[in-house]
Amino acid sequence: MDFMSIFDAFRNTMLLAALTAWATAEGVKTLIRFSQGKRGFSELWGSGGMPSAHSATVCSLAMSVGLRYGFDGGIFAVAAVVALVVMYDASGVRREAGKHAVAINQMKESLASEGDKPSKKHKESIGHTKPQVIAGAVWGAIVAALFSLIG
Repeated sequence: MDFMSIFDAFRNTMLLAALTAWATAEGVKTLIRFSQGKRGFSELWGSGGMPSAHSATVCSLAMSVGLRYGFDGGIFAVAAVVALVVMYDASGVRREAGKHAVAINQMKESLASEGDKPSKKHKESIGHTKPQVIAGAVWGAIVAALFSLIG
Protein backbone atom coordinates (compact mmCIF):
# COMPACT_ATOMS: atom_id res chain seq x y z
CA MET A 1 0.00 0.00 0.00
CA ASP A 2 1.46 3.32 -0.98
CA PHE A 3 0.81 6.65 0.68
CA MET A 4 -1.37 7.92 -2.16
CA SER A 5 -3.83 5.04 -1.77
CA ILE A 6 -4.97 6.66 1.49
CA PHE A 7 -6.58 9.33 -0.66
CA ASP A 8 -8.79 6.66 -2.25
CA ALA A 9 -11.02 7.11 0.80
CA PHE A 10 -12.09 10.45 -0.67
CA ARG A 11 -13.64 8.54 -3.59
CA ASN A 12 -15.53 6.12 -1.34
CA THR A 13 -19.13 7.28 -1.75
CA MET A 14 -20.32 5.23 1.23
CA LEU A 15 -17.84 6.97 3.52
CA LEU A 16 -18.59 10.35 1.97
CA ALA A 17 -22.33 9.80 2.43
CA ALA A 18 -21.86 8.96 6.12
CA LEU A 19 -19.61 11.96 6.70
CA THR A 20 -21.97 14.26 4.81
CA ALA A 21 -24.94 13.00 6.83
CA TRP A 22 -23.00 13.68 10.03
CA ALA A 23 -21.81 17.15 8.99
CA THR A 24 -25.19 18.32 7.72
CA ALA A 25 -27.02 16.96 10.78
CA GLU A 26 -24.53 18.80 13.02
CA GLY A 27 -25.06 21.95 10.97
CA VAL A 28 -28.85 21.75 11.26
CA LYS A 29 -28.58 20.99 14.98
CA THR A 30 -26.32 24.01 15.48
CA LEU A 31 -28.72 26.30 13.61
CA ILE A 32 -31.60 25.04 15.74
CA ARG A 33 -29.62 25.62 18.93
CA PHE A 34 -28.60 29.11 17.83
CA SER A 35 -32.26 29.92 17.04
CA GLN A 36 -33.06 28.88 20.61
CA GLY A 37 -30.55 31.39 21.95
CA LYS A 38 -27.76 28.92 22.70
CA ARG A 39 -24.53 30.47 21.52
CA GLY A 40 -20.99 29.23 21.38
CA PHE A 41 -18.67 27.18 19.22
CA SER A 42 -19.18 24.19 21.51
CA GLU A 43 -22.73 23.92 20.14
CA LEU A 44 -21.28 22.65 16.86
CA TRP A 45 -19.75 19.59 18.55
CA GLY A 46 -22.26 19.09 21.34
CA SER A 47 -24.10 15.85 21.96
CA GLY A 48 -27.85 15.60 22.00
CA GLY A 49 -30.27 17.77 20.08
CA MET A 50 -32.30 17.58 16.89
CA PRO A 51 -31.48 15.71 14.69
CA SER A 52 -29.19 13.01 16.01
CA ALA A 53 -25.95 13.20 14.04
CA HIS A 54 -24.96 9.80 15.41
CA SER A 55 -28.11 8.27 13.93
CA ALA A 56 -27.65 10.13 10.66
CA THR A 57 -24.10 8.83 10.33
CA VAL A 58 -24.70 5.17 11.09
CA CYS A 59 -27.96 4.98 9.15
CA SER A 60 -26.35 6.62 6.14
CA LEU A 61 -23.55 4.09 6.27
CA ALA A 62 -25.89 1.12 6.69
CA MET A 63 -28.16 2.32 3.89
CA SER A 64 -25.17 2.97 1.62
CA VAL A 65 -23.87 -0.54 2.25
CA GLY A 66 -27.30 -2.03 1.58
CA LEU A 67 -27.76 -0.07 -1.63
CA ARG A 68 -24.29 -1.02 -2.88
CA TYR A 69 -24.00 -4.65 -1.80
CA GLY A 70 -27.60 -5.66 -1.16
CA PHE A 71 -29.70 -5.85 1.96
CA ASP A 72 -29.38 -9.62 2.26
CA GLY A 73 -25.62 -9.85 2.85
CA GLY A 74 -23.43 -10.07 5.88
CA ILE A 75 -21.83 -6.65 5.47
CA PHE A 76 -25.24 -4.98 5.58
CA ALA A 77 -26.17 -7.06 8.64
CA VAL A 78 -23.07 -5.80 10.46
CA ALA A 79 -23.74 -2.17 9.48
CA ALA A 80 -27.42 -2.44 10.46
CA VAL A 81 -26.69 -3.98 13.87
CA VAL A 82 -24.05 -1.32 14.62
CA ALA A 83 -26.58 1.37 13.61
CA LEU A 84 -29.24 -0.12 15.89
CA VAL A 85 -26.83 -0.32 18.83
CA VAL A 86 -25.70 3.29 18.36
CA MET A 87 -29.29 4.55 18.11
CA TYR A 88 -30.39 2.51 21.12
CA ASP A 89 -27.48 3.86 23.12
CA ALA A 90 -28.20 7.45 22.06
CA SER A 91 -31.86 7.29 23.07
CA GLY A 92 -31.48 4.97 26.01
CA VAL A 93 -28.26 4.86 27.99
CA ARG A 94 -26.92 8.30 27.10
CA ARG A 95 -30.37 9.89 27.49
CA GLU A 96 -30.62 8.48 31.02
CA ALA A 97 -27.10 9.71 31.81
CA GLY A 98 -28.25 13.19 30.79
CA LYS A 99 -31.22 12.96 33.15
CA HIS A 100 -28.86 11.94 35.96
CA ALA A 101 -26.63 14.91 35.17
CA VAL A 102 -29.62 17.25 35.59
CA ALA A 103 -30.35 15.80 39.02
CA ILE A 104 -26.69 15.96 40.10
CA ASN A 105 -26.41 19.56 38.93
CA GLN A 106 -29.52 20.48 40.93
CA MET A 107 -28.00 18.89 44.04
CA LYS A 108 -24.74 20.78 43.44
CA GLU A 109 -26.64 24.07 43.17
CA SER A 110 -28.48 23.46 46.43
CA LEU A 111 -25.20 22.59 48.18
CA ALA A 112 -23.56 25.70 46.75
CA SER A 113 -26.39 27.84 48.09
CA GLU A 114 -25.66 26.39 51.54
CA GLY A 115 -22.11 27.67 51.39
CA ASP A 116 -20.18 24.92 49.63
CA LYS A 117 -17.91 25.91 46.79
CA PRO A 118 -19.79 25.55 43.47
CA SER A 119 -18.28 23.01 41.12
CA LYS A 120 -18.39 22.65 37.36
CA LYS A 121 -21.76 21.52 36.00
CA HIS A 122 -22.10 18.12 34.38
CA LYS A 123 -23.12 18.11 30.73
CA GLU A 124 -26.87 17.52 30.61
CA SER A 125 -27.56 17.17 26.90
CA ILE A 126 -25.75 13.97 26.01
CA GLY A 127 -28.55 11.77 24.74
CA HIS A 128 -31.42 11.99 22.31
CA THR A 129 -35.16 11.68 22.39
CA LYS A 130 -36.71 9.09 20.11
CA PRO A 131 -37.91 11.75 17.62
CA GLN A 132 -34.35 13.13 17.42
CA VAL A 133 -33.02 9.63 16.70
CA ILE A 134 -35.70 8.97 14.10
CA ALA A 135 -35.08 12.32 12.39
CA GLY A 136 -31.36 11.57 12.23
CA ALA A 137 -31.98 8.08 10.87
CA VAL A 138 -34.32 9.38 8.17
CA TRP A 139 -31.86 12.11 7.23
CA GLY A 140 -29.04 9.56 7.00
CA ALA A 141 -31.11 7.34 4.72
CA ILE A 142 -31.94 10.30 2.46
CA VAL A 143 -28.28 11.32 2.18
CA ALA A 144 -27.29 7.72 1.38
CA ALA A 145 -29.94 7.50 -1.32
CA LEU A 146 -28.75 10.76 -2.86
CA PHE A 147 -25.13 9.59 -2.84
CA SER A 148 -26.09 6.27 -4.40
CA LEU A 149 -27.55 8.19 -7.34
CA ILE A 150 -24.24 9.98 -8.01
CA GLY A 151 -21.82 7.18 -7.37
